[in-house]
Amino acid sequence: MRPDDGRVVSNFIMQALKGEDITIYGDGSQTRSFQYVDDLLDGMIKMMENGNGFTGPVNLGNPLEFSMNELAKKILVLIPESKSKIVYKPLPADDPRQRKPDITLAKEKLGWEPKIGLEEGLVKTIEYFRGYMFKNYGKE
Repeated sequence: MRPDDGRVVSNFIMQALKGEDITIYGDGSQTRSFQYVDDLLDGMIKMMENGNGFTGPVNLGNPLEFSMNELAKKILVLIPESKSKIVYKPLPADDPRQRKPDITLAKEKLGWEPKIGLEEGLVKTIEYFRGYMFKNYGKE
């Protein structure tokens, strides 16, 4: 994940690391499901190596949902030195209220489900972005 890719996790983390306001669009109650890349790769490998002839399609995602408010607050807890505040801006009209994959087939056909929780994934991602900032800006 690139720090400037425009996704909510990278946006919130980079804003918090830089001490900028964390921007939530809407009231923050909309939910998303987050998956750490290691879990995705594990699922893809299981898909390629499955010996039961299953060719998909299959959802590889994490069905646990978190609101944007929960995500922002968790990031601020994990970056305690941040002076960021949460600010709210109008929600774009096409923004979905919920995103949650159904991984029933992945469990049944591949014996797969995600193992890395949100907090563990955020800790690893924050560590990566801190290194990125140090390398590119000379500061953590």
